[in-house]
Amino acid sequence: MSVIGLEIHVQLSTRTKLFCADAAEAGPEPNSNVCPVCLGLPGALPVLNAAAVELAVRAALGLGCTVHERSAFDRKTYFYPDLPKGYQITQSALPLATGGVFEGVRIARLHLEEDAGRLLHDRFEALTAIDLNRAGVPLIEIVTEPDLTEPPTARQFLVRLRRTLRYLDVSECDMENGTLRVDANVSLAPDAPRTELKNLNSFAHVERALAAELERQRAIASSGGRVAAETLTWDAETGSLRVLRRKESREEYRYLRDPDLPPVHVSSNDVARIRAGLPELPAARAARLAAAYDLPGYDIEVLTAERALADYFEAVAARVPAKAAGDWIRTEVLRWCNLHGSGVDSVPVSARDLVDLIDRVARGVVSRTAARTVFERMADLGIGADAAIAELDAGQVSDEAQLRDWVERTVAENAAEADRYRRGDGKVIRYLMGRLMKISGGRADPRAAQALLRARLEA
Repeated sequence: MSVIGLEIHVQLSTRTKLFCADAAEAGPEPNSNVCPVCLGLPGALPVLNAAAVELAVRAALGLGCTVHERSAFDRKTYFYPDLPKGYQITQSALPLATGGVFEGVRIARLHLEEDAGRLLHDRFEALTAIDLNRAGVPLIEIVTEPDLTEPPTARQFLVRLRRTLRYLDVSECDMENGTLRVDANVSLAPDAPRTELKNLNSFAHVERALAAELERQRAIASSGGRVAAETLTWDAETGSLRVLRRKESREEYRYLRDPDLPPVHVSSNDVARIRAGLPELPAARAARLAAAYDLPGYDIEVLTAERALADYFEAVAARVPAKAAGDWIRTEVLRWCNLHGSGVDSVPVSARDLVDLIDRVARGVVSRTAARTVFERMADLGIGADAAIAELDAGQVSDEAQLRDWVERTVAENAAEADRYRRGDGKVIRYLMGRLMKISGGRADPRAAQALLRARLEA
């Protein structure tokens, strides 16, 4: 059985950095959001960002950890081009929080630390550039116990962890932009040498890299070799692993208490206040919605993927049947979000306007087919359902003469399918109805139109 432990680095959503007043963002130009503190200049003294502590406590409580009243910062010494001080300020001996459990996986510790800068290998030919805008940005590091055993399970754990941290509003957790990064420790058995996979930047890469490393270790073991304790990197393009260096020991980092920073005190009153402000978390919300609404588990999973999306669904489902609300959100609303690369909080169609549109479909004012176009017009122009229906002249048509005209056109333009229906292929009626609805621009009353179509075919 394989043994997997994760170290998850999460960039906190603060306005400024952890120990100075520089903006905690990428910045318009490389090395533009820097100061003597994050550059590590002599005489510069760090001052702790209280907002970062607040967000870290919020994350710890959301993951079921025990927040300690007293924690402290240490210096972790190593020399790398993107670490100008020659050490990283982190928490080692006295972390902010310990002892949580999330999705059945034990959380060993959650601590605060500063981020390093970035090395850029694509700016200059044969040279590496250094951007220190990210140096000093506040992170939490979440360290799990080695409770995971399979790469797919590790991926699913990270998906759910990201969802929870986003519900808590502590971070964007965007792996593409580096606000969530993963290191993984992996071995074939609890007492076997372990290797570390560094800076995995997508959930898919985590799963693939772990699978590849386990396969590599098994091959070494089966040939009688011994796995070396090394740090590796994953090349996603080639699907291969490359050794970076031997794995450092704790002693090599020469941890020592940072003399420039006093201990961090988080009172029981602060913990109680922050706990009282926590939102309903995804697992609890999914369980509540599953109990309240008769929806498939997959639908519940999709509708609770983001806090704003679950809020939107509940606002709609409070006024129309939950199944209709879920269907419209999973299709039209999320289609709009994917098309525009934004979240549901940017959708121009409010929950109340979507309720109105679903109601017009239920009352036969507009067909479900035409309502898709109506939704698009509502989103494009920011108008309500009735205004969009009127503008598109999309009201449902029940006039028998008009319906018969559309039926005749459908039969004439699809003679082969009409003959198949007459020979006993009843399923082809769905295709013919689809063609009829297209001819009518989605305006035909589906029930009346189908009755007339069947009568025409069977005459």
